[in-house]
Parts: sequence; C-alpha cells; structure tokens
Amino acid sequence: MFKRILVALAITLSACSSIDPTPTDSGIEGQVRIGPMCPVVQEGQECPDQPYQATLTVNSTDGGKIVQVQTDENGRFRIPLAPGEYILHPESPNVMPFASDQSFIVEVGIYTEIIVNYDSGIR
Repeated sequence: MFKRILVALAITLSACSSIDPTPTDSGIEGQVRIGPMCPVVQEGQECPDQPYQATLTVNSTDGGKIVQVQTDENGRFRIPLAPGEYILHPESPNVMPFASDQSFIVEVGIYTEIIVNYDSGIR
C-alpha cells in the first residue's frame, strides 16, 4: 500500500514538472532591415531599406545568452520571453553588415515591437 502511494505521488509530481515555463503572451517581435542598398542615392530616386534575414541573440543584462533565433526571409521575428530586461544582439557574419545591440524591456502580456537596422556598408 505504501509503495502505491509513493508511485502515485511520483506520477503527480512528474506531471507538474513537465509544464513548459516559456511564456506565450509576452516577448518581442519585429523586423530586420538592411540599407542603404543603392551605391549612389540621387534626389528623386527612392532607395528604401530592404528586409534582411539575420540571426538575433537575446542576452540577459549580465551577458548570459537566453535564446538565438533566425528571422524569416522577410526579416520578421517573434520571440516569447518572460517579463524583464534584455539586450538584443544582432549577429554579423563579417565586419559588414552591422547592427548595434539594443536594450529592451518585456512587460507582462505584451509583445514589444523592435526594428533592427543593419548598415550594409554601401556608400
């Protein structure tokens, strides 16, 4: 009888521990862009920044890596995160293109909008 109680308790506790702690109602979302994309921009001619597929790393404020994601082909991303303060580090395959780190805060129940702008190095 005692063994049955222990087995039932172990099953109950293991079921409770399998809950995924990743939040689904808060985090960051946005788009990555790159520009300029024209070697010479002339007055009257448009040269808009383009979507850019990139790797983004979310770090804690003390530098610990939280998660790394790849944007889709349109540069879009959505990363669920617990409320708190973080740093977004856009990875650079070489010296260029380059994008700066961004500090951000995730609030309860909200996806914070972030735009990442890579400098293409084209001048």
